Amino acid sequence: MIIVNTIQDARKQIKLWRKSSCSIGFVPTMGFLHEGHGSLIKNSVNDNDKTVVSIFVNPMQFGPREDLSSYPRDFDADSVMCNDAGADMIFCPTDTEMYPDGFCSYVDMSGLTNSLCGKSRPTHFRGVCTVVCKLFNIVTADRAYFGQKDAQQLAVIRRMARDLSMDTEIIACPTMRETDGLAKSSRNSYLSPEERKAAQVVSRAIFEGERLVKQGETGTAKILRLMEDIVLAETHAKIDYIEIVDLYTLEKIEEINGPILAAAAVYIGKTRLIDNFMYEG
Repeated sequence: MIIVNTIQDARKQIKLWRKSSCSIGFVPTMGFLHEGHGSLIKNSVNDNDKTVVSIFVNPMQFGPREDLSSYPRDFDADSVMCNDAGADMIFCPTDTEMYPDGFCSYVDMSGLTNSLCGKSRPTHFRGVCTVVCKLFNIVTADRAYFGQKDAQQLAVIRRMARDLSMDTEIIACPTMRETDGLAKSSRNSYLSPEERKAAQVVSRAIFEGERLVKQGETGTAKILRLMEDIVLAETHAKIDYIEIVDLYTLEKIEEINGPILAAAAVYIGKTRLIDNFMYEG
């Protein structure tokens, strides 16, 4: 496995692989990798001749009161995980490598970014789209791998790739969970032991909502009320949003008569956790 820090070096190696007719998979990350990232890397390794993992804490997707400076980082552990999972390259650029002085070009989107996380984080997806677009242009992968835990991000990136005719296939991979059900996330490390126990209400609400839907409940108000009651019973929890939306447009619905996304963002103390389930009927 090789580690490169510059766009020039990444492109040089990728061109060599392309000359050998290698297929390339790509896993974009912000580091502090966990087993969920590991599963994405392994899926890419299984599907492609070469796999690139980017590790870049993207400042553009953090809001002014969010946790950029305290976002967890452990490059040595990340390198071990990438190597063990079979990655061929880590691309780990600096902020100035990705956003040189005078940078003023952005990728923005309307519609899909207005609801859910986009409502409370209005600049977030502009940062996501810009950095992912730039990474796609650098890596030129055949396939890129994203977890379903970040369901809105997945929908946004799929739409961006389609709208801008990007020649990279977007592969969705299942959410990885802890033994108690909590979705794996780098931000779980922020939780105190007491908060970590309290955080179980997030996945519990997701599982109970999914159970109701699978039993045939179609009224979203009833499902949402159950999910909200579960979360609000925990004193450490504060709801940012719990919503049921159309899986493809991300617009709110009152009756389930097609594919849906039920998504939640919940603060446990100061830590914002997200989770979801999808149901296609």
